[in-house]
Amino acid sequence: MHSILIASLTGLSCLSSVVSAAPFKFPLSNGFPNIANPSGQLTDIEKAAHGSLPNGTPPANVTSDTLTSLKLIAFNELTEVAFFTELISNITNKVDGYYEGYDNIDAILSAVTAVQAQEELHTLNANGALSHFKQAPIQPCQYNFPVDNLKDAIILASTFTDVVLGTLQDVQSLLGTDGDIGLIRGVGSVIGQEGEQNGFYRSLLGKIPSALPFLTTSTREFAFSALNQGFVVPGSCPNINTISLPIFKPLTVDTANIQAKQQTLEFSIAKDSSISDYSTLSIVYINQQNTPVVEKISDINVKSDTVSFKANFPFNGTTFGNGLTIAALTTSAGPFANADAVAKATYAGPGLIEIN
Repeated sequence: MHSILIASLTGLSCLSSVVSAAPFKFPLSNGFPNIANPSGQLTDIEKAAHGSLPNGTPPANVTSDTLTSLKLIAFNELTEVAFFTELISNITNKVDGYYEGYDNIDAILSAVTAVQAQEELHTLNANGALSHFKQAPIQPCQYNFPVDNLKDAIILASTFTDVVLGTLQDVQSLLGTDGDIGLIRGVGSVIGQEGEQNGFYRSLLGKIPSALPFLTTSTREFAFSALNQGFVVPGSCPNINTISLPIFKPLTVDTANIQAKQQTLEFSIAKDSSISDYSTLSIVYINQQNTPVVEKISDINVKSDTVSFKANFPFNGTTFGNGLTIAALTTSAGPFANADAVAKATYAGPGLIEIN
């Protein structure tokens, strides 16, 4: 089992700051992600996942932007497979913090075992589509996950699943805009499946299963940045260069244990010599399906290698605050019509805040 070292995870202020000393590496014992279709290994995965890969006929071709979406989906699903494989290992091997004190540990293990197999199928489906469209499948990276106990692992799973649920909204919208409607139904089925997962995680954490009436939206750029900032070992991804998405600079949410109330939050970024006046930047919050909220930054403190500052968090429990909030540091004060406009103006982000 991996030993634990102290480190930080950008944006996920609710979690303990740890990463494993030995990164998670593929392939898995069953050969994943290199699974032939058909094969005995695929049949075993499908049985564990309680279902199969889609066997319908995919479209003959898609746009280059849709290929970017498929590559991002494969990149994300590989990360999730790594996370749940490590989590299963921790529980099965009764690693300290992952087993003791849980009366329902067998039920949890059964659930995450199915989820892990389902994420394998999500990966194979996305990479299979890329192969169909004569694109190289996305290869796995090496990963570190900043948790050392079951509760923090479930918090992390719930947070990244929230980001996935928001990002697949973006993917569906882009598929419609690009005219690749033949893929929308399949993406919608994954949104529902991920929502079922998150209801389970939230229940384990003592929360109501459904966080919001309309879940927080995200963008491909925020998801890609969060994955790379939070989990991926830099330089370990063989063909990440084929994914035409930016990786923003990290935005750290320094305030811990953020409560459900209006308050001032503390943030920090790495110092950038190209910025002469940090006061021209703004914090923007994306929450639910509402118009992004822009806040001025204050109390700017420029140090030798970091810049810290504060911004209002205008929680009100209805139009702003519950569930997932995505914070971004932008080069514009807006106003912003939607999350896409925020992403286009983002300098650093995302900062991920969970309340509920």
